[in-house]
Amino acid sequence: MSKAHVIGLGKSGVAAARLLKREGWEVELSDGNTSETLLEQQQELAAEQITVKLGQSLELNGDNLPQLIVVSPGVPWDIPILIKARQLGIETIGEMELAWRNLQSLPWVGITGTNGKTTTTALIAAIFKAAELDAPACGNIGYAACEVALSWRGKGAGSREQGAGGVREIFDNSCTDAINRVSSLDWVIAELSSYQIESSSSLAPRIGVWTTFTPDHLSRHKTLENYYNIKAKLLHQSELQVFNGDDAYLRQQGLSAWPNAYWTSVKGKDFLISEKGFYIEDDWVVEKLTATSTPEPIVKVSTLRMVGEHNQQNLLMAVATARLAGINRDAIALAISEFPGVAHRLEHICTWEGIDFINDSKATNYDAAEVGLASVKSPAILIAGGEAKAGDDTGWLAQIQTKAAAVLLIGSAAPAFAQRLQEIGYYSYHIVETMEKAIPKSAELAKEYEAPVVLLSPACASFDQYPNFEVRGDRFRELCLAWAAGGKLQHNLILSSSL
Repeated sequence: MSKAHVIGLGKSGVAAARLLKREGWEVELSDGNTSETLLEQQQELAAEQITVKLGQSLELNGDNLPQLIVVSPGVPWDIPILIKARQLGIETIGEMELAWRNLQSLPWVGITGTNGKTTTTALIAAIFKAAELDAPACGNIGYAACEVALSWRGKGAGSREQGAGGVREIFDNSCTDAINRVSSLDWVIAELSSYQIESSSSLAPRIGVWTTFTPDHLSRHKTLENYYNIKAKLLHQSELQVFNGDDAYLRQQGLSAWPNAYWTSVKGKDFLISEKGFYIEDDWVVEKLTATSTPEPIVKVSTLRMVGEHNQQNLLMAVATARLAGINRDAIALAISEFPGVAHRLEHICTWEGIDFINDSKATNYDAAEVGLASVKSPAILIAGGEAKAGDDTGWLAQIQTKAAAVLLIGSAAPAFAQRLQEIGYYSYHIVETMEKAIPKSAELAKEYEAPVVLLSPACASFDQYPNFEVRGDRFRELCLAWAAGGKLQHNLILSSSL
């Protein structure tokens, strides 16, 4: 029996291990961490005859080497053990590549970009759902791609849920059993990070979408050129390409780099890079599929409930994808009118005494946080900080000067952020260290400055205080709702618990 080793006991790693086991591999899974949750998963997988080694890393010594190594998305592609594996001739792939090999008979939409990809992916998935297509969102959003592959390979396991109700189950349930009940898939909608693209050699979507491009993840990818080339690989391997023509970097690449792409622009037809694409005119998304075709209105922009020009860009790319997939106008209009937005991305949590509390925890870099702050009413009370990333903070700082009445700083980045604010002559900041202290202070400052908005938009990763941005956003939501319900009493409880 051929041996496969999976690195990383997360959602993606577990799904990959199960998929490999079903294909007849002898599977071993390793994770450098140990916890009660991981120990429970270890026992569960042992019952499925999948060996799990916790608190240790893969070693490539002796004769009993694996024929295949599958890497979870969070594992760096250039760590020594993977370099050694490739030198030894051991096939090394990412979890996404494994899923693609099992699902490549289906058409894929692959969405990538520094910012905007989650909202765009969710919009695309909602439109496909409204068109009564079974098209689960996966990858960097929703299910692990190998979970979808498990459902497809197990298509005889249950009866098909019909219409929108069946697709609804895909999005509302978190267990693999729910997805297994859908026996027929029409499309795969995959949000793809640079990490997932980097470890996927043959992934070739029917439609590739590139939302934005700004410096990010450079601690892993080293140079901007490397980061660009990784994302470009996905689009080069896509049959059809959709680009955000309002993104400065992508626009600079233009037709010379991407001559056959469908470009978009919120600024109108005159700003389209090519003679075909999608643009906004008189509150309509307009489609022009060829150089000679007549422009056609598809859906009203005002149908979308989300605010901000960046969300209009996301809307354009989602509509472009849907139209290239052959979806009609009615389904598009229905999906967009009902689309609630994405959790942790300018998500309205509650209103307390006329002050809106907004969760933008997914803004994990300066560019995303700049967009977040630009999208809300001013003056705003901004909560920022966490684990700082490399990048250009100039635009973000300028937005703070324009829109923020005060800034509350949390996490390990707080001292460095305070220094940067001082350097630009901005002194209305407070180092509060934790979210628990930030919420009552933000409410107090909002009253003082008559600010209509308290915005969590960290411009940082979450890993100094939280496992991920979702947990950070969930904590913000929990504290805001408790504050709105309890007011001053809750303030005292929060203060006492933080002592």
